[in-house]
Order: sequence, then C-alpha cells, then structure tokens
Amino acid sequence: MTTDGLTDVAGVRVGHASRSGHGWLTGTTVVLAPEGGAVAAVDVRGGGPGTKETDALDPRNVVQKVDAVVLTGGSAYGLDAASGVMAWLEEQGRGVPVGTDPAHVVPVVPAACVFDLGRGGDFRARPDAAMGRAAVEAAAASAPGERVPQGCVGAGTGAVAGPLKGGVGTASTVLGSGITVAALVVANAAGAVADPGTGVLYGELFQGRVRYPDERVHEAALGRLAEAAAKNAPPPLNTTLAVVATDADLTKAQAQKLAGTAHDGIARAVRPVHLLHDGDTVFALATGARPLDSGHPLALNDILAAGADVVTRAIVRAVRAAESVEGPGGVWPSYAELYGEPPGELHGER
Repeated sequence: MTTDGLTDVAGVRVGHASRSGHGWLTGTTVVLAPEGGAVAAVDVRGGGPGTKETDALDPRNVVQKVDAVVLTGGSAYGLDAASGVMAWLEEQGRGVPVGTDPAHVVPVVPAACVFDLGRGGDFRARPDAAMGRAAVEAAAASAPGERVPQGCVGAGTGAVAGPLKGGVGTASTVLGSGITVAALVVANAAGAVADPGTGVLYGELFQGRVRYPDERVHEAALGRLAEAAAKNAPPPLNTTLAVVATDADLTKAQAQKLAGTAHDGIARAVRPVHLLHDGDTVFALATGARPLDSGHPLALNDILAAGADVVTRAIVRAVRAAESVEGPGGVWPSYAELYGEPPGELHGER
C-alpha cells in the first residue's frame, strides 16, 4: 500500500516543525535518508537562492551520500535550522567519517530556504537550530511509510503561491520496472499557480484533470484576491523548493540530471518561474535499493520523466491542502476557500 507521497521510497522519512501565532508563521521540514545515507544532488534555477552545502553535492566533489535535507522558512536566517539537524546526526554517529573514532563524523546537511519573513507579523520570528532539531526528531520518530502531512506545515507554514496561500505537498509513482519516484515540494512561488482567466490550477491543466470553476465563483474569487492584495505588501522574494527521491541506484551525475529535469515539473505548475527573486531549488535523493537496467542506457529516462510529473502533482497538492491565513502579517486566501474542494481522486489524499 502506498501513500502517494515521498515516504513511499523505502527508508525515507519526513518530519515537520511549525510555529504560528504571536508573530510567527514559519517552520522547517526535514527529509531524513535511510541509515547509511542516500546519493544526493541539487539543481538551482532561481535567481535569488538561499542554500547551504550545495557545493558538496557537485558530482566532481568528494561527498557521495547525505543523511538529511533541510527545507526551511526564514529566508537565509532560517538556514540555521540545519545546525540542529547536523547536531542530531552527529549524536547518532551519522555523517562523513573523519577519523579512526566512529564518533568522529561530519554530517553534510544540504539546506534551502523560502522567504516568509514577517508573514506572521514579526520579522524576527524565524526557524533556528532548535526548530531544525525538532523536525529531524519528528522524522526519526515517524513510522516507515507514514503518510506525510501536507498544507500549512513545516517549511510550508508561511508559504504563499502568488496571491494564494501555499504550503507543502507530496506525490509518488511506481514505474513499470518497480522503481519508485516521489517528490515533496514547498510551494512558495512569486508566479501564479492558477490561470487568472479561469481559476484552474496550471498543474491540473497539465495533468488533464480539469474541472473549470463556475464563472460566478471565479469572479467572486478574483474580488477576494484583489481585496487581499490591497492589504499585503508585494512579496519581495519567493521560492519553490523540492526534494525528488527514488529507490533507484543512481550515480551522483544521474541524480543531478534528475534534479534538473524535475524543475520542468515546477514550470508546468507555476507561471512565470525561475525569476530573479525566486530561489527555486530541487534536491534529488537516490537510496540505491533497485538497480537500473544496465542493458538499456536510456533506462534513466523513465525516472527523469516521472520526477517532473510528481513535482507537478505535489505542487497541486500543496495549494489544494493549504488553509487561508489572515493576521498581522497579511491576508492569503486558500484555493479551497475560493473555489471549493474537488471530488474524489482529483483532490487526492492530504
């Protein structure tokens, strides 16, 4: 049985730490790799990224595997959350060995942030090492294959998607080869996720699962969005983050290719994308449990295509699972409030 989420990749766990109210609207999400780590890579397309330890993931460099990836709010300040994750991993003896003593390790913890400063009302309310530790502990305490909470949780707590409330979303697929490919996203885009002419989510147009809103509903939604925009300061910085994971046995170079093509999934669901004030970043993780067919040099193609597809679906899930926010930091209606929830499979599991 699958959950249609990132934890369908065996051994991968997800933990969230969130804080809202009293000036707060932010959080951190940690993707914890199986014991022994996972091959990792990254591809950054946005013009204003906030990242940590991404150079270590270059296929030319020495680090082969990582134990965790951190996605966090708080802009560059929030990258401090990775310190808490790093400390927890050291206590578990997980990291790059740097001496004869097994306890002497240096955990490599790649991280990326989204801009949500001040969205709860207090500019200084942002994730720190303690929040990062709480998120990784939540991941470690979760059951194998546990369903990932979506919407306004973790790094998606203060996320917005254009004029709408954003959040965390996840999706997965199993290929004919038996290989699983999954994604988790933080939808915090400067671009729009919904067609302003119809209200349809761009990601659902790509999926071919379109239920056009009634014209009167759409007109009312546009009016509500205009009212909200009049109360909010224009967002100076935004970012969509993603972790794409697979149980395939990939090299670092193959994982980097997966991270790169997965950006296509963002481009299908967000318009425009990869702007100068975006920090769009995709990490790829490969646990190596299932070999690729060595007799077919293009066997990676199916994984690449699936990576982009699950990112698109995860963005749709993030926007549909989000809940409206109205407070001292601003007003962001949810898509569900404006347009209602679709029936059955179109909505998917939260």
